[in-house]
Amino acid sequence: MNATLATRMEKLRARMTETGTDLVVIGPSSHMRYLADLSPHGDERPVMLMVSQSFAGFLMPALNVDSSRQHTDLPFFPWADADGPGAALEKLLGATGIDRTAPSIVIDETMRADFALLLLDALPGATRSFTQDTVGYLRSRKDEAEYRAIKAAHLLNDRAVEAAFAALKPGMTELEVAGLIDDFYLANGAETVFCSVCFGPNGAFPHHHTGSTQLKPGDAVLIDSGCRLNGYPSDMTRVGYCGSAPEGFAEVHAIVDRAVEAALAAAVPGAKASDVDKAARDVISNAGYGANFLHRTGHGLGIDVHEAPYITGTSETVLDEGMVFSIEPGIYLQGRFGLRLEEIVMIRDGKAEIFSEMPRVAAVAG
Repeated sequence: MNATLATRMEKLRARMTETGTDLVVIGPSSHMRYLADLSPHGDERPVMLMVSQSFAGFLMPALNVDSSRQHTDLPFFPWADADGPGAALEKLLGATGIDRTAPSIVIDETMRADFALLLLDALPGATRSFTQDTVGYLRSRKDEAEYRAIKAAHLLNDRAVEAAFAALKPGMTELEVAGLIDDFYLANGAETVFCSVCFGPNGAFPHHHTGSTQLKPGDAVLIDSGCRLNGYPSDMTRVGYCGSAPEGFAEVHAIVDRAVEAALAAAVPGAKASDVDKAARDVISNAGYGANFLHRTGHGLGIDVHEAPYITGTSETVLDEGMVFSIEPGIYLQGRFGLRLEEIVMIRDGKAEIFSEMPRVAAVAG
């Protein structure tokens, strides 16, 4: 096990002690990649990583053992299709050393239900919770290596989105622009995680599906795009317009930009996530557009594009050093345009540091 993974396992066990957790059980998910750098094939065959204070090992289908061995030195408890996983699961639970009468267990919330029920049937006296206070807690606090990886992904994303805005011409379709971004990522060693290109009124749909709409003079343009580079993603939204801005665009852009700045100022260690949401929402509401801000202010980002912490009006999460999340207020005017400005930030040295270096000013195309 490399030094990074060994440190994560050590921190997990310390956190298990703090939370009174006897056993953490992880399915084939981003949690498993975080703890073991392993992404086994996920199908109906049960795969689990179990971590106790004295042991860590895998329940693994026998046909996946050889390929998985290349990525981890943790022990496997293999099972064959002809036998089923029951006996191997019993051996693995025995190896963990836990008292099986009434253990406190943490289950990966992304695990298949049939995997989870298999585990719970084997531990009928267990009290159970999900990973938010253990693995999720650790994942929400990024280290310097993760900072550097996320930063590199964002600098590449900046270049891709800048190139896309520079290439915009009347008559181009949303799909053509998305294709340019995809190609840019691929040419620079990254892959597309998502790409939403919205022309004109399509921008008023926060989750618009990029399509065949053609760009016309006077259209607003919204591009929300992200790539994955060396295992970590980027995420950013920028806006512009073709030729001349639609009526009201400059006013709305200024309001949303002020909302971003207010949220950035509120995003400090010790503040609640809801404080950040309120800071952005108050700016937009006070400008008369509260009903047009249709979603939360942000989401965490790490191995997954969406992970804890979530920046909502009801979140009691206390912000801490190392947390990475989006600040992305928006105003959506149906039939006209939508305007969202998104930054991914990290709480670092007592303040919110922005990963992107692309200005939020509106880009002019055509």
